[in-house]
Amino acid sequence: MIENLDPVLLSRIQFAFTLSFHIFFPAFTIGLASWLAVLEWRWLQTGNTVYAVIYHMWVKIFAVTFGMGVVSGVVMSFQFGTNWSAFADKAGNILGPLLGYEVLGAFFLEASFLGVMLFGWNRVNRWVHFAATVIVAMGTLISAFWILSANSWMQTPQGFRIAENGLLYPTNWLQIIFSPSFPYRFVHMVTAAYLTTAFVAGGVGAFYLWSGRHVREARVILGMAMIMAIVVAPMQLLFGDRHGLNTLKHQPAKVAAMEGLWETQRGAPMNLFGWPDQEEETTKYAVEIPRLSSLILTHDLNGEIKGLKAWPKDERPPVLWVFWAFRVMVGIGVLMILTGLTALILYFRKRLFDTKWFQRWCMIMTPVGFAAVLAGWFVSEIGRQPYIIQGVMRTKEAVSPVQGIPILVSISAFVLTYAVVFGAGSYYIIKLIRKGPETEADVYGSHGVKGPPLITELVSEEEGRHV
Repeated sequence: MIENLDPVLLSRIQFAFTLSFHIFFPAFTIGLASWLAVLEWRWLQTGNTVYAVIYHMWVKIFAVTFGMGVVSGVVMSFQFGTNWSAFADKAGNILGPLLGYEVLGAFFLEASFLGVMLFGWNRVNRWVHFAATVIVAMGTLISAFWILSANSWMQTPQGFRIAENGLLYPTNWLQIIFSPSFPYRFVHMVTAAYLTTAFVAGGVGAFYLWSGRHVREARVILGMAMIMAIVVAPMQLLFGDRHGLNTLKHQPAKVAAMEGLWETQRGAPMNLFGWPDQEEETTKYAVEIPRLSSLILTHDLNGEIKGLKAWPKDERPPVLWVFWAFRVMVGIGVLMILTGLTALILYFRKRLFDTKWFQRWCMIMTPVGFAAVLAGWFVSEIGRQPYIIQGVMRTKEAVSPVQGIPILVSISAFVLTYAVVFGAGSYYIIKLIRKGPETEADVYGSHGVKGPPLITELVSEEEGRHV
């Protein structure tokens, strides 16, 4: 039985495992780097030392998360040669440069200025340090740009030709970089990263308030997090709508799987819940809202939505995974919006920072951004099946000529190694959070008097004068 292991399935499981681990880190560092830039800018603008204290705490967490993201990303790139060599051979002329631009334009940029950001606090001019923080934040966005560009091209390929030898060659780099799905996927992912960071920070701030520790810093952390929830979470709903319309146009089978629709029809209902059965070609136990799918996807109550039966069985994605991953993502998005609305109501009632049940709720919501990001990638990647390049190359054609047993052994090694390495990293991050912000004396210098070049002025509590 072991000899009959499917190498395609095992390769997909291994890549899904490493991708799932990796996406946690950029989903956090993209938002965290930008938040650190905002914190330092607010400190320089207002002179309020609380922003510097918060920055000093979270930059350490950023460093650990960034390191784990680099390690997990390198592992993924090696798999193109070990598990997906046929894919790398066929599409390497296009994807190779895109991934190379990500390394040259983003990773080197981040790594170069990360040293100044982490170790220059007491050593460089305040504006040089702030510039380093901003550049690192820009580097995370540039990295996301190229990775999303490459993946979006695989979703909606254009700007290439297929040579007689079967290899893909670029004919228009602008069309490749800015494929039809790229703008929507890039904005959707970056916004998701910002919300992920906001809810992690909000949960930490709520934890400090709930336990009565670091109250001054906690109020700022929770307040800034809820601003993101109030403003950005509803925007993400709009971005998701635009992304859905684009997906309906270019990948309608994926949308049909997301909705659990089997029959092509006008005025298609929305299946809030149900159990898609791929063998019987029906969604069992469906809870429907009449015409809502057509309204959302076409902005017309009588709009036509193609059902999965419009495609041959071997052209349909695994419906159950896509259906439920989509609902997890949307459900979490709704909870984020409701959290923001609740925070707004509590703010106007002057109860935002002393409502215990809301603090507990924010702590519960701490990890949900990661779950939403992961669910979104499941929808995107599983919904593209059976293609690795939509309409061009099937996944089964892309796998390396290896047997199932070596892949199974490597999966086991990955699980063990990741459990040790990332378990240790996660433990250290939790330890930093439990410790909380340092004192101003630790951040600014001995006794809070002799500060680094970053500090324009400090108020001496003992003498009551500007130092």
